[in-house]
Amino acid sequence: MATRIREKAKARQQSKDTRPYAKVKYVRMSPSKVRIVLDLVRGKKVDEAVAILENSTTYAAEVCLKLLNSAIANAENNKGLNRADLFVEECYVGAGPTLKRLDIRARGRANRLLKRTSHITMILGSVEA
Repeated sequence: MATRIREKAKARQQSKDTRPYAKVKYVRMSPSKVRIVLDLVRGKKVDEAVAILENSTTYAAEVCLKLLNSAIANAENNKGLNRADLFVEECYVGAGPTLKRLDIRARGRANRLLKRTSHITMILGSVEA
């Protein structure tokens, strides 16, 4: 049995994605708002994507800029890649847990407020690879 576990672990290690990436979880923002910003930078060179995010006024752009800088640092320090060769290969957002709150209304009633959270992932690619 231990042999099979080792074989599975070895197979997982070989099929693992080696591209540099960064993730941020539990961002207190709706995934639909984040998706608008991610669509702006997908496929762009890293320096161009940084310029776009720095000049955007939304809160989602601030979070995505921090995430992009983290992914760039991971690529340079962990993978030894050159910043000039990097571009945003993939970026996507998924829904995190939703906080459910009550909004008090007239005549003793209440509505439910859904405070959504996001999990954002950014994967970089190299022009050489």
